[in-house]
Amino acid sequence: MANRRVLLKRSKAVRNIRKITRTMQLIATTRFQAAFRRAVASRPYSDKLAELVADLSRAAGGETDHPLMHTHPEAERAALLVVTSNRGLCGAYNANVLRAAIAHIDASADAGRVDVHMVGKKGSGYFRFLGRPTVERITSISDAPRYEEIEPLATRLMQRFVAGEVRSVDVAYMRFHSASRQAAEVVQLLPLQAPSADGEAAGSVDYEFSPDPQALLDELLPMSVRMRVYQCFLDAVVSEQVARMVAMKAATDAAGDMIKSLTRKYNRARQTSITMELLDIVGGANALA
Repeated sequence: MANRRVLLKRSKAVRNIRKITRTMQLIATTRFQAAFRRAVASRPYSDKLAELVADLSRAAGGETDHPLMHTHPEAERAALLVVTSNRGLCGAYNANVLRAAIAHIDASADAGRVDVHMVGKKGSGYFRFLGRPTVERITSISDAPRYEEIEPLATRLMQRFVAGEVRSVDVAYMRFHSASRQAAEVVQLLPLQAPSADGEAAGSVDYEFSPDPQALLDELLPMSVRMRVYQCFLDAVVSEQVARMVAMKAATDAAGDMIKSLTRKYNRARQTSITMELLDIVGGANALA
């Protein structure tokens, strides 16, 4: 039978852990709500930007030409941006993103080398442990990413693509679908696909552009790439907080179950101790009779 003092110490330690995990769950819930509001607030801008690009493409007769749309088959390298977290205790969040990234790297190995731009301490540490090279490690992006923090990274990726250093740019991140569903995905960022020239919107409204549609596209297409990268980071942060919230709730529930189990063991040990003392008293009384 376990020592009652040991059981009391273990129960006290588990109660303290449950307080910590419960607090972390509440913090993650608050951060999730803030991150979700930021992600939702940016979507109308992204959607309107995509609509403008489509309208300009139709106005240009569907003959859109931009360096970000060109392919570079002669390039022997591709770029992969991997978005992980700086903190742990978020379940399988980082593991799923890194698994998707490694699968993409291994699948692209026959076509040439993949230059990994790693974001987050967890991903950087894991790739260092595996001995896989990275061309860039970024750990300075905050938990609430700002557009000003993401823009230089997106600009560097576009410059490498336009210069012909890489044939494509992909992003591996955790896409947020809903509070109950997030999926690790690898999406193509560059080259851009030409917007479709089909649709009734072009025939229903006549636009007057100044400057001409091609000049506007030259300005809007890089902006749309930066916005897509920024949206990936916003989705990743929301998914991270959801994963941490779920993980901390599971830890809190597990701690509660452990406390119940330890309490039952303590009560049984206490009852056994009382019974043994009573038996000793009764045995002593019978010996004196």
